[in-house]
Amino acid sequence: MFGIANSNTRALPLSLALGALALTTVATLPAFAQTAAPTATATTAAATTAAASKIAVANVTTAITQSQEGKKEIEGLIKQFTPKQTELKALSDEVDKMKSTLQASEGKITPAEHAKQVKALEAKQKELQRRYEEAQGEFQQAEQEISARIFKKMSEVLDEYATAAGYDLVIDVSSQQQTPVLWNRKSLDITKDLVTAYDTKYPAK
Repeated sequence: MFGIANSNTRALPLSLALGALALTTVATLPAFAQTAAPTATATTAAATTAAASKIAVANVTTAITQSQEGKKEIEGLIKQFTPKQTELKALSDEVDKMKSTLQASEGKITPAEHAKQVKALEAKQKELQRRYEEAQGEFQQAEQEISARIFKKMSEVLDEYATAAGYDLVIDVSSQQQTPVLWNRKSLDITKDLVTAYDTKYPAK
């Protein structure tokens, strides 16, 4: 993403909105007109099943950006948009120069000349804003295309890895708003393993 702050522009890393990925088995119980209280045996069996479940967490966004392919795509995207960033920086510097000139001329030029400079500055600022928004939109679209392409393959790798490792549930902790995991043991995090598995199956070319 592009940003103009203090006349500087920069590209931010990939950012994705990814939902939770889960590999689960759901059993549907028959419905009765009157539901009986669970027996001690049923309760014990349910507790045993829950305790035996194998769960892991993974930051899929990190896995995508840390994979060989992800790093290469990010580098390529930044390189592709570097000329636009340079143009925006030059235009931003020009706006700053016009502001300085206008401030320095206060009380030294006629009202008509002052109004002319103000009008020229406003036009240049609008041009900067328009070109910034265009570049930002193009960058975000390219970013989303890369993300979607890698995410599709990453999902396949996750499915294969989790199945082979015997996981019952894998939670994507990329977004705390969507999947607010407050705490987990570090041993449950399979992000690095996921990156390794992805790089093995899809090595960067």
